[in-house]
Amino acid sequence: MNDNLELSQDKLVRAWQSQLPTNLDPSDNAQVQPDGANPQSLRIHIDAAGRQMYSFDFQCSYVDSREVKIDLIDVERDGRTVDERTEIIQDMAEGYVRNIHECAQALKDVTHRN
Repeated sequence: MNDNLELSQDKLVRAWQSQLPTNLDPSDNAQVQPDGANPQSLRIHIDAAGRQMYSFDFQCSYVDSREVKIDLIDVERDGRTVDERTEIIQDMAEGYVRNIHECAQALKDVTHRN
């Protein structure tokens, strides 16, 4: 059984742009872009709500049509790279990873064809 992702990257980006905001806090802002190096990956930028001005960059890669691998690429605060190992950033990043997994799950009817 072939379980590879067979959806074009453009359609994948559009589906994620539509779905991801519903998985995040309404005051967070997310942008989804294609990963130029990998057609089965997306780049996700999230501006966190609140006064701390954190932004998170993730790479979301489809392992197959149902499973995603998520990597935290960078965290910035007010435009400056910060240490990603602090407890508050780890907690926030884990929450966003959970939101991204929930988005992938919500899109399984789009990405996985029987």
